[in-house]
Amino acid sequence: MQSEQPGNQEASLPSQTDAELFLALRNGQAAALGVIYDRHAGLVYGLALQTLGNPQEAEDLTQDIFLTLARGSSYDPRRGSLRTFLAILTRSRSIDRIRSRSSKQKLADRCNPDLQQEVSSNTPLDHATQYEQSQEVQEALAQLSDSQQQILKMAYYDGLSQSEIATQLNIPLGTVKARARRGLLKLRQTLTSFTR
Repeated sequence: MQSEQPGNQEASLPSQTDAELFLALRNGQAAALGVIYDRHAGLVYGLALQTLGNPQEAEDLTQDIFLTLARGSSYDPRRGSLRTFLAILTRSRSIDRIRSRSSKQKLADRCNPDLQQEVSSNTPLDHATQYEQSQEVQEALAQLSDSQQQILKMAYYDGLSQSEIATQLNIPLGTVKARARRGLLKLRQTLTSFTR
């Protein structure tokens, strides 16, 4: 009996069950991972995004899940479907990431307790000072060109990156950077003259 050629094995992969693909992956057929990924990446990414709420984190976790599968995981085809295993693994890893995020935030809060105090100790005088400073910033912004105002507002009020601004305004990134720099320099000069 003649053994199957590697090319024939890869061609038959899409027609195999998940359990057969997993066993092929265990036996060194790397192409099996591609078929598994094509079948289940949408599920894994969707669950990760739903739990984490961040597309980039969801993409990273999706990649981690399939790398875990490729490197050797605890999946046993006799105990259930691969789809169920991936869903449970994704949910578990998503929750781990959320807990890690929460732990890091608590540690940051413990390391910088002054920040918490500053936030909660806003007196009426603090509010008045902040309002006055806000008015000065608005007046200084009004002295900039329309394009500089637009770019700085998109960056600092809307939280957009310079490349996102360039895309939205349909202008070159270099133009965004130049206008932002000139605008910030003019703002600094204007605000410095307010404090004199």
